[in-house]
Amino acid sequence: MRRLLAGCALALAVLAGPLAANEAQPTINDPVVAKREVELAKQLRCLVCQNETIADSRADLAVDLRNKLREQMAAGKSDAEIIAYMTDRYGDFVLYRPPLKATTVLLWVGPFLLLAIGVLIGWRVVRARARTAAPAPLSAADRERAERLLRGEEDAT
Repeated sequence: MRRLLAGCALALAVLAGPLAANEAQPTINDPVVAKREVELAKQLRCLVCQNETIADSRADLAVDLRNKLREQMAAGKSDAEIIAYMTDRYGDFVLYRPPLKATTVLLWVGPFLLLAIGVLIGWRVVRARARTAAPAPLSAADRERAERLLRGEEDAT
């Protein structure tokens, strides 16, 4: 019975851990510094979530990145120095809006390239269907037979 209770307590502790995570809130009392922290945190991507900034994410790595951000701010680093530190450590992917460089050009051009390819394929498919959908012209014998059918002179069989 003790083992069962201990197992349940352990399972509850493991499952309740993520529920205890806090929102990203500035810990600095100065509102100007707090605003700066939030603005910087909105420029950095959570490497775990990938679609959230570290300001919005509750992941452990985002918490670590926010703490690193606070440490850098406390050390008197400028915004540019903090961003440079993060990109040196984690690459351009850590930026929520990566710069246009040779290594990130596919990120910027890729969606437009895929759209152009899709439009080209769609255009070719529509064009091919238009060519095959055109009915063949009727021969003189078929036209004469159709006219007789319309007048009711010949059986439809």
